[in-house]
Amino acid sequence: MIIIGLTGSIGMGKSATANLFKQFNIPVFDADKCVHEILNNNTRVINIINDYFPEAIVKNNKKSFIDRKILGNIVFKDNNKKKLLEKTIHPEVNLQRKKWLEFVKRQKYKIACFDIPLLFETKGEKRCDYVVVASCPFFLQKQRVLGRNNMTVNKFYNILKNQINDFEKRKRAHFIINTGNGHRFSRNQVKKLIDKVLT
Repeated sequence: MIIIGLTGSIGMGKSATANLFKQFNIPVFDADKCVHEILNNNTRVINIINDYFPEAIVKNNKKSFIDRKILGNIVFKDNNKKKLLEKTIHPEVNLQRKKWLEFVKRQKYKIACFDIPLLFETKGEKRCDYVVVASCPFFLQKQRVLGRNNMTVNKFYNILKNQINDFEKRKRAHFIINTGNGHRFSRNQVKKLIDKVLT
C-alpha cells in the first residue's frame, strides 16, 4: 500500500485537498478530527489534562469536559505547555492511526492518505512514501484564516510561529498542490498526482 502524507500550514487548503483525495476514493486519516475525538471522549487524556491544565476543564452534570478554546489559548502562549500537551495526545493519535491503517489494508485499498497538519514537526514524513504539501500565496492564506471565527492577526502569527514555514515544507515535498487557483485546478492536480504514484 502507498502511504501519502498530506500537510500544509493553516489556511493553505489542506482540508479541501484531503476532500479531493476522498472524492477519488482514497481513504483519509484526519489527525485533527482524531485529536478532537480524543479530547472529547478519552477519559485517560481528559484526566491528565485536568492535572496539567485544570483551567481548561469545564464540569457539566458531574462530568468533565475540555474547553478546546481555553486549552488552545494556554498552549499557544507557552511552548513548554504545548510540548506537554503534545506528549499526552500524540501517542493516542499514533495508536488510532495504526488501527485505522490496519482496517484500510484489510479493505485492499492501493493508496491511503494521512492528513496531518504537523507532519514534518512530528517527523511523520518517515511513515510516508510520498509527502504532499497544500500551498497558496501568503495574501490568500491570511485572508482565509482571518475570515475564521475567533481568529485575530496576533493569533494567526502565533500559529505560524509554531509551524515549519511554507517555503521549507514545499522544499521537502514530493508534490505540491496549489490551492490558489480554484477547485477544478486543485482537483486536476490531485488526479494527476494519484495517477503518477500508481504508475
